[in-house]
Amino acid sequence: MAYKTILTVLSDTRHMAQLDAAASLAAAEDGHLDVLCLGVDHSQSGYYFPGGSPYVFQEAMDAALEDTSTLEKSVRDHLSSQSDLRWSVESAVAQLGGITNFVGMRARFSDLVVLSRPYGPDTSGDAEVVVEAAMFEGGCPVLIVPEGAPVTGFKRVLIAWNHSLESLTATRRALVLLQAAEAVEITIIDPGRRSADGADPGADLAQLLSRHGVNAEITVIARTEGTVSDEINRHAIEIGADLVVMGAYGHSRFRQAILGGATRSMLEKAKVPVFMAR
Repeated sequence: MAYKTILTVLSDTRHMAQLDAAASLAAAEDGHLDVLCLGVDHSQSGYYFPGGSPYVFQEAMDAALEDTSTLEKSVRDHLSSQSDLRWSVESAVAQLGGITNFVGMRARFSDLVVLSRPYGPDTSGDAEVVVEAAMFEGGCPVLIVPEGAPVTGFKRVLIAWNHSLESLTATRRALVLLQAAEAVEITIIDPGRRSADGADPGADLAQLLSRHGVNAEITVIARTEGTVSDEINRHAIEIGADLVVMGAYGHSRFRQAILGGATRSMLEKAKVPVFMAR
């Protein structure tokens, strides 16, 4: 299976690097790039003078529509010169509370969603919601790309393995990338004596991958950094990995998926692209 439908969601013209990353991957996979230009209405009814909410709401919607129209034009101009790429652009405006269902429905019919890191000085408050919507509501794997990182030709891949269903799902969803890699490492951090892997941690996963033509090495390391995400980032840089594959974790709060601490920390500090699924 290849990634034939690749989705990226933009809400700001500052994130054209994300668009370039998604376009590069779609071209490499001979796939189709779907671009969703999303305008977000952040107005909250009930916090204005009596009778004022409709006026504030309309002003916020008009502003979001104008921003989205400008963004769509920028995207079309940006992609118009790429003759080797199949792409389409859609624009929409949603209130903050409606992003989850809106993005989730589009992610369900995509093979992969490519997004920038949802945390950092240049990110919007909507970015985290978009990531959560794609993974938890859309059930689609997400490739998080730090600015400037390449998204094609992944030669060395690190699989962050903890024997969870989430990490297994991420590994299966990343098989296309793993099969194309020159080296794959199954990295296990402090498995413990009572690990579900037993006395030979990672062996079952390595066998599964070998039957798909992926020869993976197993590395068990002690945790020396403050958090697991710090350890993964440190080890990824140490071995020269250009992609990390890991499960995404979260919990439901009022039917809204919230990224778990380890997942959030990883996305804050990632130095190389991170492929996540659950």
